[in-house]
Amino acid sequence: MTVSVLICDDSNIARKQLRKSLPEQLKENVTFVTNGQEALDAVRANHFDLLFLDLTMPVLDGFEVLSIMKGEGLNIKTIVVSADLQSEARKKVFDDGALDFVRKPASEDALLEVLTKHELL
Repeated sequence: MTVSVLICDDSNIARKQLRKSLPEQLKENVTFVTNGQEALDAVRANHFDLLFLDLTMPVLDGFEVLSIMKGEGLNIKTIVVSADLQSEARKKVFDDGALDFVRKPASEDALLEVLTKHELL
């Protein structure tokens, strides 16, 4: 089964690094977007099994994306990938439906741990 993955980050380097760190079976069907509005448009128009979401981006940030998805009932498994480790940020993303939080840059081991924990592999 092919898993469709959406990676949302305004940094091209971060997007490529995240894809490179994914387990092999998740690298086959990856779509990149560069801001929160593009992520929402993509989620509304297509089916994705998994969203990796940065928090600090132009247009709409990750907090706004999570809040809007929750309000619209867009149920996509979301893992936040961010350098923002403040407890308030973590609480907010979990309250708005994120499955987990991975520190940026995401290592292969950290991603594997989180994906296994949530039975996404």
